[in-house]
Amino acid sequence: MNSLKSIFWCCLFTTLVLYSCTPNLEIENNWSVHSPNGKLTMVIDHLSKTDSSLVYHVLINNATGIDTVLSKSTLGIVRSDDSFTKGLKLVAASPSVEIDETFQTFTGKRSEVHNHALERVFTFETIQGNKVEIEVRVFDDGVAFRYIFPEQNEELHKVTSEATGFDFFKKGKAWIQPYDSVTKWTPAYEKYYLNNIEIGEISPNPNGWCFPALFQTGNNWVLLTEAGLYDNFYGGRLENTFSSLIFTIRLPEKTEANGLGSIEPEHALPWETPWRVIVVGDNLATIIETDVVKKLARPNQIKNTNWIKPGRASWSWWSDHPSSKSYSAMVPFIDLAAEMGWEYTLIDANWNTMYDGKIEDLVAYGNNRGIGSLLWYNSGGPHNSVTEEPRDLMNDPVKRKEEFMKISQWGVKGIKVDFFQSDKPFILQQYLDILKDAAEYQLMVNFHGATIPRGWERTFPNLMTMESVRGGECYSFAPEYPELAPSHHTILPATRNVIGSMDYTPVTFSDNEYPHLTTNAHELALSVIFESGWQHMADRVEAYRSQPEEVKQFLKDVPSTWDDTKFVRGFPGKEMILARKKGDDWFIAGINGEAVQKDFSNDLAFLTGDYEAVIIKDGMDPRTFSIDKSNINSSSKVDLRMSPYGGFTIHLKKK
Repeated sequence: MNSLKSIFWCCLFTTLVLYSCTPNLEIENNWSVHSPNGKLTMVIDHLSKTDSSLVYHVLINNATGIDTVLSKSTLGIVRSDDSFTKGLKLVAASPSVEIDETFQTFTGKRSEVHNHALERVFTFETIQGNKVEIEVRVFDDGVAFRYIFPEQNEELHKVTSEATGFDFFKKGKAWIQPYDSVTKWTPAYEKYYLNNIEIGEISPNPNGWCFPALFQTGNNWVLLTEAGLYDNFYGGRLENTFSSLIFTIRLPEKTEANGLGSIEPEHALPWETPWRVIVVGDNLATIIETDVVKKLARPNQIKNTNWIKPGRASWSWWSDHPSSKSYSAMVPFIDLAAEMGWEYTLIDANWNTMYDGKIEDLVAYGNNRGIGSLLWYNSGGPHNSVTEEPRDLMNDPVKRKEEFMKISQWGVKGIKVDFFQSDKPFILQQYLDILKDAAEYQLMVNFHGATIPRGWERTFPNLMTMESVRGGECYSFAPEYPELAPSHHTILPATRNVIGSMDYTPVTFSDNEYPHLTTNAHELALSVIFESGWQHMADRVEAYRSQPEEVKQFLKDVPSTWDDTKFVRGFPGKEMILARKKGDDWFIAGINGEAVQKDFSNDLAFLTGDYEAVIIKDGMDPRTFSIDKSNINSSSKVDLRMSPYGGFTIHLKKK
């Protein structure tokens, strides 16, 4: 067995050496694509000399040498008229093409993204003569591939299954979220991430696992997800059998969306599937700082973007669920936003039944105070049974456009659309149609009770944020949430928030139905730890007004968009420290996910120049702060102490 392993490693090493010396060299039954810096490689091969099924390997060249991240992972997809899984013959292989571009973003970890990758396209033919292209793109921090049916044919073709696999082949740890069974109120992406479990554990839910999924195997970190989902396709998920280190793609459940719509997508040819994405690095910074999902999305389709303005919003629902039906209850939240310099207020469900005033007058009141209004909508339609209003508008193209025209004339700035509860193709198409129609009427969008981000915010930059997270609202109805939240918070920056803006609704100092265990300094830090193009500050008006002046000033200063993001230190489930840059300022935040006190000495080598720092950290008890001011530069070390479930923030202003 050891001799076979030696032969395997020798062959892989020889492949890399030969390719690096002669980039266009083809080795029989073996095709490779490398990252621009040469650190990552994806190799496609036949399973064996006698089996023409395709497999791929992902390799990383790290400090210990060439390491295999995924091995003999299956490739292939099945249409109703042909199977592209076996009997495949290579008929063409493109040369390596460099992608090197920079594009601007409205939301996310940085305002400018450098998209640099090498790409090759391999064309295979089935026994029946049908073709499939496997397009491979390798970045310095990840690998992506998709299937393309290149022929011209107006007849609809149906995808019935997918053979794509991810074989970790050796033990490791996982931070992975069970795909929930859809109910009336809960979509699939609102379970807790299981923390530091063994790779191979079977999902406690029969529906498998959600994207994104985080793994630590050997010296490497790996994040699996998907991107670039368009053209009437399904949203994929993962499944594995008990004790198996192999994950495969699973289609949506037939029962989703009240049983409406097919799980099998149909489309004329040519047709592109979503990208299967493997973010890979030998440190956690690679995962947290990546923009691969956004790089794989289609470019911006909105010509005039001057009206798209991310921002902070006050939100009344967390502390007073019926408040959105009352004009008088909403006015203080508009006033709070004006006091804090926040840009928006969110008027949640059932605003159309407002009993003590008119919604259009409330919108006008906000506009007069410089505060934009965001209105809630039910996505149904017959695909959900939630009765919250307004409903039966977002699923009807004619009514939807009429509604958008009306509220845009009122001066509404954006919408929150809730309760989608399926990743079937027709529901995913509804998301895209809403984004297109909203852009026509200059409305920004938040998808709540929703699927995960897949890069749509690049294509439609009016998409500000998406939920797909077990968020702060759970303090209202989940008795276990306070105990799980501290650890949960440290996992999200390395999982869900990696792939796109996340509408967690943070910074709640006061208690709801189930009281916090996190400290107030921890809660304040979430405004930096969690990235969202619209950051909904969820607490009561008085909870913010009663804070120390330095805390209120921090909440006035902290932005919702960033020019850069750095991972400072941390480990999912334990603690997380991030630094985010806006203009000349840096905002550094840390949270403790464990019930023990922690002391840190942080290196700030990423700084340039001298800064005035305001440090807000845990006080003598969980509901108080300790506030320091000092001068800091790149050679400084900041010594910090976090209480059990505690946290801190540092605002660095350039001198």
